[in-house]
Amino acid sequence: MKAPERLRSLIDEGLIDSVVRQLMSGKEAMVFVVRCGDDTRCAKVYKEATKRSFRQAVDYTENRKVKNSRQARAMAKGTRFGRQAQEAAWRSAEVDALYRLAAAGVRVPTPYNFHDGVLLMELVTDAAGAAAPRLNDMEFSADDARAHHRTLLTEVVRMLCAGIVHGDLSEFNILLGADGPVIIDLPQAVDAAGNNHAARMLLRDVVNLGDFFGRFAPELRDTRYGHEIWDLYRRGVLHPEVVLSGRFDEARGTVDLAGVMREIDDARADEAARRLRLQ
Repeated sequence: MKAPERLRSLIDEGLIDSVVRQLMSGKEAMVFVVRCGDDTRCAKVYKEATKRSFRQAVDYTENRKVKNSRQARAMAKGTRFGRQAQEAAWRSAEVDALYRLAAAGVRVPTPYNFHDGVLLMELVTDAAGAAAPRLNDMEFSADDARAHHRTLLTEVVRMLCAGIVHGDLSEFNILLGADGPVIIDLPQAVDAAGNNHAARMLLRDVVNLGDFFGRFAPELRDTRYGHEIWDLYRRGVLHPEVVLSGRFDEARGTVDLAGVMREIDDARADEAARRLRLQ
């Protein structure tokens, strides 16, 4: 097929040789199958603007670092340049997370390059060599559902041990590759230690997994893996080989995370009001 405008610079730079076909189009990006020498890979072309709500953007981008102080000021003011910088930072977050998670052994597509707003990475395939399907397009036996659920919980733990929470994990952004599930779509990934919403997002990610696989193995919906994982992380005893039970006893004196978050938000509002009064 004719190369889209956004991919021509990668052809000019010799990063890809040709565009085979469009694989998918979502609200944030289009993905193309491309040829790179003897290899078939995929190129994720980010759209200029996404359809995220402001609240979602604030939750996900809290405490993300911007190295350029001019960009940080522009982003804070909401100028046109600032909005462009914010979109660029959103894309870069996925690239950074992919490299970090791949290095930690998490089941994510191998990233190869990021050039001119395009992420070049591994094309995840099924046993027949075709592009791997998303979980939401699949049906599973109860045993397979339990096995994939265990695999993905291990990946959630491995991600958290690497300091990252996916933030939007569900059956729509997990592919079923030839050797098992592969996690994709990470522009909203958050720093577990630096984002006050990380615990809530981790719990939601794990509930999403339980709800989906619970369609095929109903007992998974009654587990509390998310609370167990976050409690182990909070206490500094989480590691990739941890054996999870799916049970969690609130009476062990765990922190009221929602209450703590409300208190933090209230304290920030009070501080902001105080600064305004001093101006």
